[in-house]
Amino acid sequence: MVQRALKFVQAALRGDIRLVRFLLVGGLNTLFGYGVFALMLWFGFHYSAASAIATVMGILFNFKSTGRLVFKSSDNSRLVRFILVYIVVYGVNVASLALLLRADIGAYTAGLLLILPLALLAYFLNASFVFRSDEKTP
Repeated sequence: MVQRALKFVQAALRGDIRLVRFLLVGGLNTLFGYGVFALMLWFGFHYSAASAIATVMGILFNFKSTGRLVFKSSDNSRLVRFILVYIVVYGVNVASLALLLRADIGAYTAGLLLILPLALLAYFLNASFVFRSDEKTP
């Protein structure tokens, strides 16, 4: 895991094109996902339900955008692994939201604060578990 993290940092410092694509597509995916999350909060949903709805809708949107634009894959058989990654990301998200809410940080702000850490977690998991055979570099 440490070696994988070092490779990731080296790739980021080199300006690895896949990482750049991931961040750009991640921006689009984030706007979509956070928009759904904020809309659900506005409708009065509990933060965990709002996060679940945003995650499910985001998975469907992100699978194609991330697969095709970042990892150059249109292999639909990877959807189950992609979903498993986002189940992990969802769990980390809800647990982190709960901690931030206990620290008296509002749900909207907490959601914003978690965007980058959750994006990096999603990248590591997707690169390692879902799309690893498409490209060998991180």
